[in-house]
Amino acid sequence: MGISASSLSQHGQNVTSLSRQLRDYRLTTAEILYHMPDHPGLLQTYIWQELDLAPRFPVLRRFLDFWGRELDGKLHSVRVAQLDIVSPGKMRHIDALLTLQ
Repeated sequence: MGISASSLSQHGQNVTSLSRQLRDYRLTTAEILYHMPDHPGLLQTYIWQELDLAPRFPVLRRFLDFWGRELDGKLHSVRVAQLDIVSPGKMRHIDALLTLQ
């Protein structure tokens, strides 16, 4: 019984994530508000989440540069929140029933 390639890949991602967190990268969430390309008067929200390094946020800046170069929706505003400490992931169950049709 061996280790599957997918579990090795996931393990590698976890190690990379932990090593980045130990180098002061923290879970960063950005709420990006942008103008709809076909209806510039309407705003749409996009939530982005990644490990990033405050206060310069190089990963988020690269993403926003990509957005400005490659996507049609003009940016309106970006709000950023960041988790300050390294901690194990938390999971909680909620009472919800989702139906897909």
